[in-house]
Amino acid sequence: MYTRRIAIILACFTIVIGLGQVGSIRQFIEEGRLTFISTDTFEQVEDTPDIDPLYQHIKAKATQSRIEPIDAKLDRVWKVIPGYNGMEVDVEATYHLAENKGRSTPLTYMYRMLTPKVSIADLGAEPIYRGNPNKPMASLMINVAWGNEFILPMLDILDQEKVKATFFFDGSWLKKNIDLAKVIQQRGHELSNHAYSHPNMSQLSKERAIAEISKTQQLLKDQLGVDNLWFAPPSGDFNNNTVKIARELGMYTVLWTLDTVDWQKPSPESIVDKISSKVEPGNLILMHPTSSSSRALKGMIQGIKRKGLVLGTVSQTLSAERVVGHAVE
Repeated sequence: MYTRRIAIILACFTIVIGLGQVGSIRQFIEEGRLTFISTDTFEQVEDTPDIDPLYQHIKAKATQSRIEPIDAKLDRVWKVIPGYNGMEVDVEATYHLAENKGRSTPLTYMYRMLTPKVSIADLGAEPIYRGNPNKPMASLMINVAWGNEFILPMLDILDQEKVKATFFFDGSWLKKNIDLAKVIQQRGHELSNHAYSHPNMSQLSKERAIAEISKTQQLLKDQLGVDNLWFAPPSGDFNNNTVKIARELGMYTVLWTLDTVDWQKPSPESIVDKISSKVEPGNLILMHPTSSSSRALKGMIQGIKRKGLVLGTVSQTLSAERVVGHAVE
């Protein structure tokens, strides 16, 4: 009977790891730890943890289910690829929780994250085009230098779909549209840097490049209280000096994996088809507040979600944090 209980728990745990939810198993975050609840229980057999079958079972589960962290790395094509946290059963926390709750209650597995040894901060001044391909998340990068009439409709769609995006502001636009930028901020979106006057960064002197990035950086700080982390070069134009300057100013240079090319005024249907068919884990998707993207936005989001991807900000997608589903019954 005891062996049968163990087999059931192992099977339930495997299914939860693979699918995120099944039947009466719940998955949630508790005090920063990933937690799984099994539907079986254990009886007290021994008082000594080291020889307690429950403790030994938890230790075996920790060995069996451990997921190693993935280090950030430099890729020949994609340049910097961020790392991704691993995770393992916290044996002591799981055991003590079981003892405190009593063995007649379902067994709760407490997890802890395992941090990569190498992060993007360790890889020097290099551009970033995507998140880790093992992380089932993608981001909408919305570069704003014009198109005010489409911003509020896009914000409404993002609200309806419960999606947060990252808006990269041209500084000259931001200076004239602080109130609209505050609305974007109040809706919970991430705000970042798109230079000041939409120049080709690779053609600028070092002094001018510094001014372009730092002026917008200061506006974000002074007007919106934002400590800027990401710099998106206008038109995707940059050189090594651009990346180094941004890094010296405390920012990472970020580009995109997929481009809606919405400035060419494609049909909304073609944008939805392109993004839905090509999007992959870790993708950063470039768009602007245009008529095409505004009308395509809802379909894009739904197509991305159908791929099993979570949409988050650039900071969320490029972080090493694991993607964990919401609590489900």
